[in-house]
Amino acid sequence: MNLIRIGIEDARKLWQMQTEAFQDLYKKYQDTENSPAAENIDKTIMRLQQPFTYYYFIQEFDENVGAVRVVDKGEKDTAKRISPIFVLPQYQRLGIAQIRMVEALHGSSNWELSTILQEKVNCRLYEKMGYRQTGKTEVITDKMTLVFYKKD
Repeated sequence: MNLIRIGIEDARKLWQMQTEAFQDLYKKYQDTENSPAAENIDKTIMRLQQPFTYYYFIQEFDENVGAVRVVDKGEKDTAKRISPIFVLPQYQRLGIAQIRMVEALHGSSNWELSTILQEKVNCRLYEKMGYRQTGKTEVITDKMTLVFYKKD
């Protein structure tokens, strides 16, 4: 697996992959306000232009199979954030979404992320990677709750 830094020139490709990767969750939860599948390309471009945002394509089998966004303000007391991370549907459940390489690039401690509480596979993945629930949750709909994680 490799991580390849994404530049503004790849905004459309990134946005299309994100839309595809989150489509099933969007259909399941109908979360138009928060779902990456419902975002327009302008939001992707805006994030790519942020000086504290680092997007990487996740490459496996010599092709882009997913992507991850890291928010890293470079401040000692400010946690780095993964938001979002995704793998295209045809590559899911192959163990590709390991985030150790991202942590190696940006430091192995002081991370946070959130995921859908009802998606137990995602929760188990993050817990396997050393993330622990903070106790904070946010109810989005009657079917969907976000759960927040931290890794010191």
